[in-house]
Amino acid sequence: MNDPRQPAAHDPANELASDSSSIDPRDFRNALGTFATGVTIITAAAPDGKAFGLTCNSFASVSLNPPLVLWSLGVYSSTLTVFQNASHFVVNILGASQQALANKFAKSSDDKFAGLDWKPGLGNAPILADCVANFQCRSVNRYYGGDHVIFLGAVEAYSYNRQEPLLFARGGYGRFAPDKSS
Repeated sequence: MNDPRQPAAHDPANELASDSSSIDPRDFRNALGTFATGVTIITAAAPDGKAFGLTCNSFASVSLNPPLVLWSLGVYSSTLTVFQNASHFVVNILGASQQALANKFAKSSDDKFAGLDWKPGLGNAPILADCVANFQCRSVNRYYGGDHVIFLGAVEAYSYNRQEPLLFARGGYGRFAPDKSS
């Protein structure tokens, strides 16, 4: 009989946390890359008001009622403490013409906002101009999952337009090609 106090022999959480997984991380990343995602820039303000942001494609909706979204950030990110301590964050969904902006926020820089058109949103989190959509979120909770922190946000305001979104798959940017047969 199994002792319920003992972890399961093949508990995936323990297996991955102990680096004993038989899954090759690079190949696993390649497989995940076959799933096309939108491209976002997540923004927040530090307590001193300085704006921070990063390119992210781990954004997802969680619930319509209440309106909740999530995104995740690596535990070794230099901006992790900013996002952990921020009361609000904004998910800025990029348009097809904003690939250069995605690249700018994907790299380390002292001031990623220099020369950009943006305005402060809830909690002073930056709302970037000309994005396809933005979701202003109150930080509700965070969860630790492997080598990432998952941020849960309650959407308090949003806006969107009909521009074409920027997509990312297999390590590159792309566009949505609607099915013309419908």
